[in-house]
Amino acid sequence: MTKNLNASELRKLIRSGEWKTPTSGVATGYVQANLVMLPEEAAFEFLLFCVRNPKPCPILDVLEPGKVEPSIAPNADLRSDLPRYRIFRNGEMEKEVENVTDIFQDDMVSFLLGCSFSFENALLAAGVPVRNIAEGKNVSMYITARTCVPAGRFSSPLVVSMRPMTPENAVRATQVTTRFHLTHGAPVHLGSPEELGINDLADPDFGEPVEIKHGEIPVFWACGVTSTLAATSSPLPLVITHAPGHMFVSDLRDEDLTLL
Repeated sequence: MTKNLNASELRKLIRSGEWKTPTSGVATGYVQANLVMLPEEAAFEFLLFCVRNPKPCPILDVLEPGKVEPSIAPNADLRSDLPRYRIFRNGEMEKEVENVTDIFQDDMVSFLLGCSFSFENALLAAGVPVRNIAEGKNVSMYITARTCVPAGRFSSPLVVSMRPMTPENAVRATQVTTRFHLTHGAPVHLGSPEELGINDLADPDFGEPVEIKHGEIPVFWACGVTSTLAATSSPLPLVITHAPGHMFVSDLRDEDLTLL
């Protein structure tokens, strides 16, 4: 079962090209991360953006320029150990690829930022169903009308992920995820998507739509795809990010990051 793989085993499958799909619900118990790689000359301003917006962009690791082995996953290689990457040039997406070894440049700084996939196992353990896992889909993600605090050249609207739940489970999910402050923590909004500027839950900006059953409400968490929008808000010559839902799986355990 893929959910029982450890992080290192999953990364080996990804590196060999045997795993190419989103990472929600796999290697359960291991912390997953968003990835942003950008030129060193822009790294401080991007770091400042993350510091000013810790809810969508919680920092797990920042590497030295040109380095690709993170401290949170020794022997990993950020150029090959994610299932899918996005390449941006001058602020525009050029393509998606499965390996960036030949694209990554020696002056690039890599950021790993917490991902809500990391608390999905805790939700399941608490008896809270996770619809995107049940349906075998990538999580639904939406660009909102809320704006993040800018830093230098970087700015972005807040991006959120959505999981539908009964009101009772939404309360339980809030209690569970509050402990995971480095993987987005508690929800930022419950119900009423129009208050976030979201007009149609069936048409996510990233990921896939999921069924919302009668009596359920949408529950929204801050999402690390915010970091992609921020990194590409300035026309940098090259930015590399994970493709939404295709995360880096670290050796950190979920419980390593809990507050209690």
